[in-house]
Amino acid sequence: MKDSVRESLSYWGLYGKMLRVKKEFEPQFIPFGNHKHQYFLYYEPKNPASDKVIMWVHGGGWNAGTPQIFDFVGQCAAKNGYRFVSIGYRLSPKYKYPCQIEDVCAGYKAAVEFLTANGVDIGRIVVSGPSAGAHLASILCYSKGIQEEFSVDVSNVIGFIGVGGPYIFSGKQSLSVRLLLNQLFAKGYDRTLGEPYSLMEKSHIPMLLIQSKHDGLIEYSCAEHFYEKAKSLGMECELYAVADQKNTHSWYTAGMFLETREKNQSLHKFFSWIEDIR
Repeated sequence: MKDSVRESLSYWGLYGKMLRVKKEFEPQFIPFGNHKHQYFLYYEPKNPASDKVIMWVHGGGWNAGTPQIFDFVGQCAAKNGYRFVSIGYRLSPKYKYPCQIEDVCAGYKAAVEFLTANGVDIGRIVVSGPSAGAHLASILCYSKGIQEEFSVDVSNVIGFIGVGGPYIFSGKQSLSVRLLLNQLFAKGYDRTLGEPYSLMEKSHIPMLLIQSKHDGLIEYSCAEHFYEKAKSLGMECELYAVADQKNTHSWYTAGMFLETREKNQSLHKFFSWIEDIR
């Protein structure tokens, strides 16, 4: 069976599992703009196991998803002892890029201010995201031009984890990705201005790229090219190939957070990498 078909058939099982998640933590809702999607959720674990804070940018093809829909990711992180921030942003096709990265930068800055005001140490931040969120989070971390334009300070970021991200727009693409990119960018817009591969500059931030060779939506070579450019710039980078049986796009970018570290190798890699990073 083709991986794209496996991806399409996986949705009902994934949604069913999402609905059965027990809500152990009640996040704080913090708006940072006037639009309904300009907010972040903050999750405080009962017994923090680390002084590292995870800043998360949700996926959804740039045209769907909210931090509230992906509440189960925050529940998983808090359950594992991490303070967790889930950042929302305006969606395509109504809102074209760069609205999304503008919101992510604004949400990141608002979250830093909020955490600082509440006595949380923001000296060790890990930025992460799946799929479209990996695209946006990687630009936040590795584009100095974007950081300067939106006055974002990433000096306290100690790591980036991208899960199933579309980092490069050239080369082979699925029909779904082509359609999503057409919704994201206005006609005639120079897409290199929103392409992580083109925007990447040398950075102090090490990266972990989690990608599946059986994604069904994003080509594995997408992460390979991003990894190779990072290495050529002298950056610390690791490319991890998903080894779990449920290895289609939605199952490893979102579904892994519905499982435990003991049962899901990708989830274990995600948290163990954060634990080991200095």
